Amino acid sequence: MRMKPIDARHVKVGGEIGRRIDITARNNVLVIDIEEDFLSPFRDRSREEGYIGLGKLIDSVVRLAAYMDDDEVLSCKDRIIKEVIKTQEPDGYIGIMRPEKRVESLWDVHEMSYLIVGLTSNYRFFREEPSLNAARRLGDYLLRRWTDEPAKIPDDTALSTLGIENAMLALYEHTNEQKYIDFCTKRCGLQEWDAPIVLGRWGRIEGHVYNYLHRCLAQLQLHSLQPDPRLLQPTRRAFDFMTKRDGMTITGLVGDHECWHDTQEGLSNLGETCATAYLSRFLNKLLQREGLSCYGDIMERAIYNGLFAAQSPDGRKIRYYTPFDGPRCYHELDTYCCPNNYRRIVSELPCMIYYQPSEGLVINLYASSSAEIESRGGNSLRVRQDTEYPRSGQVAVHVNPSRPARFPLWLRIPRWCTDPRVEVNHQPVREDSSFALSSPDEAITSGDFLRIDRVWRAEDQVLLSLPMPLRLVRGRKAQAGRVAIMRGPQVFCLNRGRHPKLSGMDLRLLVIDPESLEGPLEDESVRPGGQMCRLRAWSPGKFYPHEKTDLCLKLTEFADPGGEAIYFKVPNPDAAALVADELL
Repeated sequence: MRMKPIDARHVKVGGEIGRRIDITARNNVLVIDIEEDFLSPFRDRSREEGYIGLGKLIDSVVRLAAYMDDDEVLSCKDRIIKEVIKTQEPDGYIGIMRPEKRVESLWDVHEMSYLIVGLTSNYRFFREEPSLNAARRLGDYLLRRWTDEPAKIPDDTALSTLGIENAMLALYEHTNEQKYIDFCTKRCGLQEWDAPIVLGRWGRIEGHVYNYLHRCLAQLQLHSLQPDPRLLQPTRRAFDFMTKRDGMTITGLVGDHECWHDTQEGLSNLGETCATAYLSRFLNKLLQREGLSCYGDIMERAIYNGLFAAQSPDGRKIRYYTPFDGPRCYHELDTYCCPNNYRRIVSELPCMIYYQPSEGLVINLYASSSAEIESRGGNSLRVRQDTEYPRSGQVAVHVNPSRPARFPLWLRIPRWCTDPRVEVNHQPVREDSSFALSSPDEAITSGDFLRIDRVWRAEDQVLLSLPMPLRLVRGRKAQAGRVAIMRGPQVFCLNRGRHPKLSGMDLRLLVIDPESLEGPLEDESVRPGGQMCRLRAWSPGKFYPHEKTDLCLKLTEFADPGGEAIYFKVPNPDAAALVADELL
């Protein structure tokens, strides 16, 4: 099943996803010093090295403006783009480097590439010709320099020029000029790129997660234009590494110190935010291409844990890394790659909820939201989700076609849910003869899309019940013998600052009593509608389980900025009540 996302301009999102979008726009994008930190270096053009990330910022503001249709955000978008285009030189260059350092300086090609991405994004959503013209001139500048002065192209093309393939493919999408796609195939050899998974940070930078996933996305885009089985090999390798070879942690994060790792350690350099953003984008592309629910399962795990934990609860600060073992810190700048890639991926979240296959509608992410689409024959469809997900597994889907029509509605049934239930107009699905599942005898299967095919009428309602008991998930490798506590897609963490008794204590030596686990309980310290759980534990050195527990721990959602630990020892790591991570 292939599908395409619903345009963000036809989607509205509430709940925690909607809140994150809103605070990213209002408490981050609209309050950062765009004039001094972002635009000033492009006017001066006097640097010998450095990176700003202006193109990424433009892409995020464009998408936020298209989704929110807010005057202040639109004005911000228009001002940035107008000022950027003013800085373009006669030869097409837009950047921060002085003339003799252009192209050859580390990150200059990267900066230019994402400027093309941002400017073409503005054309895609707002059809503003000056943006496309500026992007083309900048793209042609790069093509000329690449051809005329190959010796000046940075040697480390695996990272210094990150983004250039996406930029050229974006130009091809909007101009149909063959030179842009030829650059990807004949000069970059994109169809031939087949790098292995390299563990650790050493040698060439091909093991860099952000770069690897970016290249996979470029290959998938090229494959849609010029099918070639070679273009799919790195994607398959990366996904298998994450899900079959311990390359992804339980929080949905990948990479350590920006590069591939499989140790399951969660120390200070875990989960570069750029890698988290590109993982979400990578999964989104695979979901559209293959229609497998496993991509949505991992997507929601990464979003609700790794992604949202990379931002302060008020939206103002963003992290470079998001570890789960030890304290976390925020990035000190508003510029650079991670803050801007965070803004970009949050601005893309509205397009990860609803999708259109060849017929019908797919719901991937559960969130208070609505969407409007036009289907075949001029029949319009309005759909709305009423839910407090992930606080609750109850999701009411209201289906409102402009006139009765038969089509399938696809619902992702998460792999973590063992007892899903679905009703249509208050009738359990197996008892309602007015619709059919994918096959007459098919049960509702966890880890798959449920297909409900029927004649839909105005005010039809689907009630999806996804029970969310707390579960203890076994750790792997570095976390062997420990467990993490989850509910639905969310991981819980221990914030030392909420427990005076834990001051100076090594949290890795705590032993929890699984039988004492209580929850979920209300906790709005991290977000509105948040939750926590509570349990008893033995402090280090206690003769568990024979002595009484001496600690009461409150575990909050992983997005808690003070979270320091998610894995804990248990008296019996082989107990039947413990479960494996269902996404592997």
